[in-house]
Amino acid sequence: MKGSIKAQLSIMMFLEFFIWGGWFVTLGTFLGKNLSASGAQVGQAYSTQSWGAIVAPFIIGLIADRFFNAEKILAALHIIGAVLMYVMYSADDFGSFYPLLLGYMILYMPTLALVNSIGFNQMDDPAKEFAHVRLWGTVGWIIAGLVISLAFSWDSSTNIENGMLKNTFLMVSIMSFILGVFSYFLPKTPPRGKSEKITLSDILGLDALKLLADRNYLVFFMASILICIPLAFYYAQANPFLVELNVSNPTGLMTIGQGSEVLMMLLLPFFFKRFGFKWTLIVGMLAWALRYTLFAYGHEGQGIFALIIGIALHGICYDFFFVAGQIYTDNKAGEKYKSAAQGLITLATYGIGMLIGFKIAGFIVDKQLLASGAHNWIEIWKFPAIFSVGVLVFFALFFKNEKIEYTN
Repeated sequence: MKGSIKAQLSIMMFLEFFIWGGWFVTLGTFLGKNLSASGAQVGQAYSTQSWGAIVAPFIIGLIADRFFNAEKILAALHIIGAVLMYVMYSADDFGSFYPLLLGYMILYMPTLALVNSIGFNQMDDPAKEFAHVRLWGTVGWIIAGLVISLAFSWDSSTNIENGMLKNTFLMVSIMSFILGVFSYFLPKTPPRGKSEKITLSDILGLDALKLLADRNYLVFFMASILICIPLAFYYAQANPFLVELNVSNPTGLMTIGQGSEVLMMLLLPFFFKRFGFKWTLIVGMLAWALRYTLFAYGHEGQGIFALIIGIALHGICYDFFFVAGQIYTDNKAGEKYKSAAQGLITLATYGIGMLIGFKIAGFIVDKQLLASGAHNWIEIWKFPAIFSVGVLVFFALFFKNEKIEYTN
């Protein structure tokens, strides 16, 4: 791969995840503080990610893979997204904001697959080259958080009260427009299935359902859906939690989680090969339980050291379960059903699992709202902590250990 193409792809990844990280982390805080949204409404707003994940395969399967170059669709989606983000910047109540957000996420979620497709199409050896390009996406997410917290302090208590968090949508609108224009100049990625017949089964990855006949994979599949319920609590409530505790630079602080994700990705091959798949997932689920325990009780003492550890556990929480699970799925599916299997597990987790999780998180947050307007965070975080332990016990009891080869 030429250096110039690698640079283009790296910029694409940087902008793609800067755009997502530039509003997604602080959305719950913005909705609660500036649009007077309830916990249920915050959960409903975050559920747009799940609806986007459910709709995305249809956009990719029916349009991108058949009729148009991927880079042109990427450009169109981000330019339309920029317009929606700008209108969201001007919204002044949840009723007008939510439909715009739903429309935006239905457009944005397919772009995650498109940037991967564009990248893979230019690589001679994706197993070696992709990680170096994808890393810039994580950098983009981190920089977005640091811009919000350190450069502009939009997430400080005073600026939140003054409505400054809405500037995140303006910032993302500008960056989305830039990526839209930039995408037109990306290397050409023609449709792959132009002459092929694509069925609904292909789009939804239903051919991979036969994997569920394997008892071990069925247990893993069910655990994957269930563990997304605790995951939804972190995405939707971690930033409002830190803001309510008056933690300085909360959005910037949360980028520690992305830094941890990069580090744990480097350690994952060693751990996977040394201890095997089952123990890798068990450690991942233990990290979820520990994180939420630290969130529940760590803020009662002096300082925020326990909270920082909880945030830093994100790398183990995510990589040791979800990335390890993708590797497991790749091994179990075999060459014929690899794409279908990855599509199915993504639909099950980011679609079904997190849709349920955001609903439950919103309900519990509303139940723990105090008369003062604050929340009983101990009770809020106890639920995902205990639930994570429950999923761990289920997985440990019913998943029989098996040897899985680590693949990139």
